[in-house]
Amino acid sequence: MNNHRREFQSRLCLTRRGFVQVGFSGLLGMTLPALLSGRAAAARSGRARSVIVILLSGGLGQHDSFDPKPDAPDGVRGEFQPIPTAVPGIHFCEHLPGLAARAGRLAVVRSMSHREGNHLVAVHHVLTGKPSAPRGASDLDRVASRDDFPCYGAVLDKVRPRGDGVPSGVALPLKLIEGPLTWPGQDAGFLGPRHDPWQLRLDPNKFESRDDSLALPEGLNAERLHRRRHLLGQAVIPTPEDSFRDQQDTALAMLRDGRVGRALDIEREDPRLVDRYGRHLFGKSLLMARRLVEAGVPIVQATMGIVQTWDTHVANFPRLKDNLLPPLDRAVSSLLDDLETRGLLDETLVVMLGEFGRTPRIHPLNPGDVPGRDHWPAVFSAVFAGGGVVGGQVIGKSDKIGGHAVTQTFGPPDLAATVYQALGVDPETELRDRLNRPLRLCEGDVIGPLYTTAAV
Repeated sequence: MNNHRREFQSRLCLTRRGFVQVGFSGLLGMTLPALLSGRAAAARSGRARSVIVILLSGGLGQHDSFDPKPDAPDGVRGEFQPIPTAVPGIHFCEHLPGLAARAGRLAVVRSMSHREGNHLVAVHHVLTGKPSAPRGASDLDRVASRDDFPCYGAVLDKVRPRGDGVPSGVALPLKLIEGPLTWPGQDAGFLGPRHDPWQLRLDPNKFESRDDSLALPEGLNAERLHRRRHLLGQAVIPTPEDSFRDQQDTALAMLRDGRVGRALDIEREDPRLVDRYGRHLFGKSLLMARRLVEAGVPIVQATMGIVQTWDTHVANFPRLKDNLLPPLDRAVSSLLDDLETRGLLDETLVVMLGEFGRTPRIHPLNPGDVPGRDHWPAVFSAVFAGGGVVGGQVIGKSDKIGGHAVTQTFGPPDLAATVYQALGVDPETELRDRLNRPLRLCEGDVIGPLYTTAAV
């Protein structure tokens, strides 16, 4: 009987593993167990309806972006010139002209700080508000674990469940994985896979053409997928602890009819708007983020690139100038304009930061390398907009070489408190880990100056 059952599943091409891998050609591929964690939302008490976290994986240098140091000595100030923004007294890097023109909407925190100089640990800290628990002798042992603290979207799915087919959290364009290492802080951790955010995969190889598609694979439409699922349901008897069938049913409902399903179809978008964002990974990711927010997704994490894209130990200035800052500037500027035009900016908190900054000192990583900057968590910048944030201001200050803060610092716990408070989630909410131990959701404080006018 078991052999017949396996053979039947194989013919349907919808075994448990096969169904997980059903994806969209073109821009999107989805891993369904990670997708289906959405449940029915309760009333909100916070100002923001949604939060978009723009993660600069690898760490953007503060000197070469939002905290230029033109008077610093050689070997620190770098190759880029500061330019004035739309707000008198505030200057950004010359390769961020779009954001400089929109500085009136931005609040730049120049005194972010923590102690984690390792990518895995720092990303977990930024995406959860909690330090990563040690599990071995090396920080490289701190890969993703079901003992990790949950990310923002997973927490929201737990404390404010919803059942309308809209997920509480979505991450895109690619999961943060390098070789055997999966970055912690991307999933529900000890809350379990039921609460994992959706993980959408955008194919970077498709972005240059104008016929990008989010359709199902050729020959497979939603109705055929539904019929296959029905046949599989007759062949497989689910056990009480098996939630996979529920995930399948929710996925099919989304594919056949749903706000999120329509949001994923980027071909519905005006091609001119796609061009404004940019037909590259950054642009398509942030356009998708806006579409998801418009569909009602409360937490979207949009990583600008792959793991360590912004880790500029080598060739810091050529990489930033030629490959990273211009598309980022274009995509984020277009996102802000798009949200404002649609009346969404006031109810969408946009946060952009890396897991840390870069060193003041510029040097070659190895003899003969084009110089770069190394990891530097002591001080770095984060950019906020929308969701009630008062734009046109700088919060905090770093020293003359951009090495340490000379004013109050803000860390990942404060970022988490700000995100949760914006969405109306009490930062003192209690969660229970896998050993049923009570854990407070957040130990930080809301970054209060974001919502008041601060001196530049």
